[in-house]
Amino acid sequence: MTGLSSSPRIIKGGIVLIDPTTGAVQRIVALQYNPDTLTRTLQVQAVGGEGDRLEALRLKGPPNETLKLDAEIDATDQLEFPDDNRTTAQLGIFPQLAALETIVYPTSAQLESGNSLAQAGTLEISPAESPLSLFIWSKTRILPVRITEFSITEEAFDIALNPIRAKVSLGMRVLSVNDLGFSHKGGNLFMTYLKNKELLAQLGPGGALSTLGITGIP
Repeated sequence: MTGLSSSPRIIKGGIVLIDPTTGAVQRIVALQYNPDTLTRTLQVQAVGGEGDRLEALRLKGPPNETLKLDAEIDATDQLEFPDDNRTTAQLGIFPQLAALETIVYPTSAQLESGNSLAQAGTLEISPAESPLSLFIWSKTRILPVRITEFSITEEAFDIALNPIRAKVSLGMRVLSVNDLGFSHKGGNLFMTYLKNKELLAQLGPGGALSTLGITGIP
């Protein structure tokens, strides 16, 4: 007889790389453990400078939103069963770290191609376009982002000096239609994110002026 588990399936956050033109998924990097905290900062994009009374209530675009999180990667559980986790037993968490690190690198093929063009005398070489990074934190938050900060603290090693426990600190900036435009895949995803936010705002509990200790606006 098979019983039903009372534990819900844990949804993980992570980063998905997609082709910016076709939207095809190129790579999925799921966080091993969801961070305990996610820090979000919104910098308002106002029109005009301080003291400009004509523009005090105008916004020139969406706020610049930044995200920060610390993620733990730990091979302890896998190393208890090395025969079932041979890659981890041989390399520790190097593969998981490399999957995250290579997000912020151009590929070796792109670097070699640029070098070949330079050797051939090409005067202007355009920087290689990277995949579009999406930070996914639940189905209501699928955000086009640029990774702006990335640090790794390796905290424990095996006898071959492979890291087996580490903390990864990520800083990201959400890319909006100001960055990508409305026709870009990332711009479409940002607009979906904004519309979801507006719907959620409507579901929040309404307030009353009496709650604030007043009966009306003077």
